[in-house]
Amino acid sequence: MMKAMLLAGVAGLLFQVMPASAHHAFAAEFDAKKGIKVSGTITKLEWTNPHAWVYVDVKDESGKLTNWSFELGSPNGLIRHGWRRTSLKEGDQVTIEGFAAKDGSNTANAHSVTLPDGRKVFAGSQGPDEGPAK
Repeated sequence: MMKAMLLAGVAGLLFQVMPASAHHAFAAEFDAKKGIKVSGTITKLEWTNPHAWVYVDVKDESGKLTNWSFELGSPNGLIRHGWRRTSLKEGDQVTIEGFAAKDGSNTANAHSVTLPDGRKVFAGSQGPDEGPAK
C-alpha cells in the first residue's frame, strides 16, 4: 500500500513537470530587436497547448506569397483576453505585429493581431515588455 502511494506521488510530480519542460522562454527563439508587422490572409489556426499558432500568407512587393507562422499565447490565456476558437478563420485578412525568430525563418511571436473588423487584440503570448519595434 505504501509503495503504491509513493509510486502514485512520484508519477503525479512527473506529470506536473513535463508540460513545463516543453515550454520555452521568449528569448530562446525570438529577437526583441526584430519587430515585424505583416498583413495577409489566414491559412490555418492551431488551437493547441502550450501555444496556439496562426499561419498567414503574406504577399511581398513582387506579389510572391510567403507563409508565416505566428506563435500566440495559450488557448486558456487567449480566452481570458476575449478570444474564441472562432475569432480567426481561414481566409480572414489580418495584420499581425510581433517579433521575428532568431533563426531567420518565417516564424514570429505575435504581440497583437488586428482583426478583420479593425479591432486590435493582444495575442496573449509572452514577449518583451516594450512591445514590438516599429
